[in-house]
Amino acid sequence: MQLLHAGIAQNKPWAAKRKLTYLCNAHRLDLETSGVLLLARSKEVLAQLANLFGSELVKRNYVALVQGVPETDAFEVEAKLAPHPATPQLMHVDRKRGKKARTQFTVIERFRGWTLLCCKPFTGRTDQVRVHLTSVQLPIVGDRLYGGKPLFLSAFKRGYQRKLAEAERPLISRLALHLEELALAHPKTTEALSISSPWPKDLQVGLKYLKRFAE
Repeated sequence: MQLLHAGIAQNKPWAAKRKLTYLCNAHRLDLETSGVLLLARSKEVLAQLANLFGSELVKRNYVALVQGVPETDAFEVEAKLAPHPATPQLMHVDRKRGKKARTQFTVIERFRGWTLLCCKPFTGRTDQVRVHLTSVQLPIVGDRLYGGKPLFLSAFKRGYQRKLAEAERPLISRLALHLEELALAHPKTTEALSISSPWPKDLQVGLKYLKRFAE
């Protein structure tokens, strides 16, 4: 955001072309999470969007590649979340002091030891999707903070051999969580607005190899 603000102040070509005088993110993505990021072009619209997000009227569809395979094709986690008492930068399930949090999960595709899920959070708590999945023993690939491990080809390709002089590079090393779609009412016209983002390359590559060797 600092870079964007500096570009607007310097009237960079991308800012001048769009006649931008103000820009601020209306919601946040966790570090390493990819996907849709919504920005407001005025303080008035930012306030309206904050009300929308706060009232849970925004539809958010994430995709996540997780370690493990759920028993059912659809399930829901409703568990209150709060900062971890020993490690404040982490969140954890706290049924007494936590804030209400609910997420719906649907299986998109199953693999041998991994699952691609559609995740729909109804509330917007910090790290909500990540903590809810960890609470049911399905950590997200690459989520080191909550027990997820990078995705290596050697973990599922039978007979995998690597060159002795080279360390194996992971297919996915970051958090495999992507905000695929954001749907809400336009803050000025109230018309239905849907914004989508294609899956990042590392997720596409990881899924390609899982389809080939782990189905």
